[in-house]
Amino acid sequence: MNRDSRIFVAGHRGMVGSAVVRLLVAEGYRNLLMRTHAELDLTDRRAVDAFFETERPEYVVLAAAKVGGIKANMLDKAGFLFTNLEIQNNVISAAWRNGCRKLCFLGSSCIYPCEAPQPIREEALLSGPLEPTNEGYALAKIAGYKLCYYLSKEKGFPTVSLMPCNLYGTNDNYDPEHSHVFPALVRRFVEAAEAGAPEVTLWGTGTVLREFLHVDDVARAVLFFLRERNDPEIVNIGAGYDLTIRELAGKIAEFAGFRGKICFDPNAAPDGMRRKLLDVSRAHALGWRPTITLDEGIRRTIAEYRELRKQP
Repeated sequence: MNRDSRIFVAGHRGMVGSAVVRLLVAEGYRNLLMRTHAELDLTDRRAVDAFFETERPEYVVLAAAKVGGIKANMLDKAGFLFTNLEIQNNVISAAWRNGCRKLCFLGSSCIYPCEAPQPIREEALLSGPLEPTNEGYALAKIAGYKLCYYLSKEKGFPTVSLMPCNLYGTNDNYDPEHSHVFPALVRRFVEAAEAGAPEVTLWGTGTVLREFLHVDDVARAVLFFLRERNDPEIVNIGAGYDLTIRELAGKIAEFAGFRGKICFDPNAAPDGMRRKLLDVSRAHALGWRPTITLDEGIRRTIAEYRELRKQP
């Protein structure tokens, strides 16, 4: 990749896409192609084809997706499957047909079976049933990866596919109905601390284990593998360790300044997979490692959320 390479970041306003853009700009890449949803609907195949035929991006980062928390995934499995399949099929096929030099596909750790041995190795893919609560989204991401893999193997189209763990950080979604667990906890405890609330009740048992990675580390992985890797096999991207939701809640509460009681309601929502820790030895062997600790990431995220709350 050259500093003047034409790079299309699909989903540049989302958490991952915006992190990739920030890093590319900081690294001196000056020919970035970005379109809002109003400017380019990625579910519209004709519009996507016209964009690629006109702009001819040399590199593509496919970070655009329909995403949401456990409640949203449970209530709209068809929407998560259908919309993500449309986005992926349109962007990947247009990139291949228009001579893109390399595409980075971003998936999720939810592609792995719910009973996969822990930590989860890349070889566990399709070895068992998926977690039912986010099956629609997971099926779409599996299909996206397989499309990239087949085009690489059969047509010589260079792709890299990264499967991150649970992400958090700058430009996250703090909507109370559609956010993931990390931003939801940040919002709850920051607001509870400011209000002097004596108690916060969280959904679930708090006993499930999750792995969290700051989005800036994922952006570094995207750039690293676009530069360094030409193998279409998936690569896990994670922190390499996990903690319970109860432990995470305690950390976020402490850094937010909440001193009240933390309770859990096991009847409010299902926990999902008991554990979902990625084996990141392949990424480490290839030369990528995360740089932002969880404590540092929590402090940074809380500060950013407090600044966000000040905005009109």
